[in-house]
Amino acid sequence: MTKYANKKAVITGGTIGMGLAIAKRLVEGGAEVLLTGRNEKNLQDAQNELGAAAHVVRSDTASLTDIAALGATVEETLGHVDYLFINAGVSELGPVAEVTEESYDAQFSVNTKGAFFTVQRMLPLLREGGSIVFTTSVADETGHPGMAVYSGTKAALWSFAQVLASELVGQGIRVNAVSPGFIDTPTMGVAGFTPEEQAYFRAIGDARTPMKRHGTSDEVARAALFLAADATFTTGVKLPVDGGLAQHVAAPAE
Repeated sequence: MTKYANKKAVITGGTIGMGLAIAKRLVEGGAEVLLTGRNEKNLQDAQNELGAAAHVVRSDTASLTDIAALGATVEETLGHVDYLFINAGVSELGPVAEVTEESYDAQFSVNTKGAFFTVQRMLPLLREGGSIVFTTSVADETGHPGMAVYSGTKAALWSFAQVLASELVGQGIRVNAVSPGFIDTPTMGVAGFTPEEQAYFRAIGDARTPMKRHGTSDEVARAALFLAADATFTTGVKLPVDGGLAQHVAAPAE
């Protein structure tokens, strides 16, 4: 399979879950991929799984110093970028009354500030005909209890995507977003969950999602790659991958 032959991609947060699923499909299709992460075990596991076509780089999206270094690494390693996937993210849940400044800053630093400045650093490397795909969330437009800060970070991310789409269209660069709902990933998208909490969260997701199941990382990857590579007359669009959750699709009668 050579669908992505001669293409070069950067994926932030690419060592596990949805980011890794995107990387797998790109590598299988013949692309050269550079992906980032922070956890040393995940970095090594991703390198072992993806092989020589992948450049796995330790980089903290919350650090502007790391972002600057990442830009230099991408320039030296890939030279240019066809597809940029802004996928790194963190979620810490809790009611508004219990949110700490530390938690607030941590989520905005990764999900919003880090995403913004990563794109800014990569812009000179994106070539005409390239594309950016953000991973936002169904939470960016819904008011689920306990998700105030996380929802705010993702709503800001979607706003960035819309503005970038209008700013970059004249350069031949498309900007879109995928909006996942409840997706099966190693962390279930929430930092610090115990296995019991993950099981409870999974049950809630299955109950609330009209399709009555979680999505897979690969289902998100296929949607992200559609926007990146196939949707060549599409920009400024957010594609839900949520089993009908945000669209309030009626669940079938029991």
